[in-house]
Amino acid sequence: MWQCFGMNSLEIFQLYQQIITVECVKQMQQQSGGKVRRGIYCTRVVVWMMMLQRLYGATLAAAVQMLIEGAAQPLLEDCQRVEEWNVSSRTGGYSRARRRLSKLLCKEVSQQILEQLRQMLETNSAEPPTYVLDGSSLELEHCPELLRAFPAAQNQYGKSHWPVLRIVVAHELNTGLAESPCWGPMYGKEAVSEQELAEKQMGQLPKGATIVGDRNFGVFWMAHAARQQGLGVVMRLTKERACKLAGPISQAGEIEVVWKNSRHDGGKRHRFEAGSEVKGRVIATQIGRGKSQQWLYLFTTLDWPWQQVVDLYRRRGDIETDLRCLKRTVNLHHIQAKSLDMLEKELLIAMSAYNLVRAVMAVAARQHSIPPRRLSFNGALNVVLYALPNLVVAPTSQDREAHMQRIFDRVNQCQLPIRQKPRTYPRSVWRHHQAFPVRPAEKSK
Repeated sequence: MWQCFGMNSLEIFQLYQQIITVECVKQMQQQSGGKVRRGIYCTRVVVWMMMLQRLYGATLAAAVQMLIEGAAQPLLEDCQRVEEWNVSSRTGGYSRARRRLSKLLCKEVSQQILEQLRQMLETNSAEPPTYVLDGSSLELEHCPELLRAFPAAQNQYGKSHWPVLRIVVAHELNTGLAESPCWGPMYGKEAVSEQELAEKQMGQLPKGATIVGDRNFGVFWMAHAARQQGLGVVMRLTKERACKLAGPISQAGEIEVVWKNSRHDGGKRHRFEAGSEVKGRVIATQIGRGKSQQWLYLFTTLDWPWQQVVDLYRRRGDIETDLRCLKRTVNLHHIQAKSLDMLEKELLIAMSAYNLVRAVMAVAARQHSIPPRRLSFNGALNVVLYALPNLVVAPTSQDREAHMQRIFDRVNQCQLPIRQKPRTYPRSVWRHHQAFPVRPAEKSK
């Protein structure tokens, strides 16, 4: 599999070229009912430029300038404007091409990239993959269409300004690859919970996988849905729920339980058949040191030793940095799309760009025999972005090979420090940038 994808000369641009070929795009366009267009802004070029926009945090005008400077030269199709290199710096053509892009095609492209990367980075371990579930919220542009679909928050003092979208993502624990997310409105009559989105997310995971979730997912609904999908679970419980399942807990250890549903499980929209139950174990242990020591309660359907299950849950904190990379480093904290159609396309393309960078990190880590999680995503992204222009215009394969090896060495230098005492990052509200003062209205003469 490694030779199939040219792993000796792997880099983000070549990887994209090898996965999303011309024939692959044509097949996807036919399936989605789209028209196959030739010219400068063909489908492969538009998708690649949208990825660059996410990675660089670039505007439409900046993306067009990158195209003029050769950022997508090998992807361009033969046409008169390409032969004469008559590329306008105006953004109208690129903007129209983005709008013409099919949502179904973007979904197919995103899924194709994820599947190929998953196969490429799979290890020889006999254990099934492990995914960490977590949710977050994204801020959208203030426009009528998005406000109707994703209402803004409101309280006794009135409505907020920005529409808010709730999103749930599953990240593979070792490589950090992200599955296609599930999302919905966070407020309003059609608001969806993280549990509803998590149930949809489970349907996308491979059979036999294990999911890890915090206390928000430690409910019967999630355990039952995972069992129906053929997934193992490791989920944190509240103290009250753990004692209700296993009785009073006074020492570390494990207790076999049968978790039966109550009339309160499932919320207002979901109901279970009478007698529904999930067999598993409740694990209790103490974590932390000194004054910060506290009890940890877990529910699992795995047959692993309970100490191994606790060690697995300790790695759940990785998803906090994964979500931060998605929201800040890949610029998803505020999506500037002004239509539902473009919003979905931006989300799917952003996940593909994120996964391509994660693949480069995984290969660099494998070459130097370190875990991929030891590398900083932000540091690796900076190395890839600044080296990408030279890779695209490299004249020979030997030059690309040598340059790519230097990239792997530089990415390997972006290792996170090993701390004797892990840092804790309490939840906090991120500070918004200060707005400029409102210009006072001109006085009428």
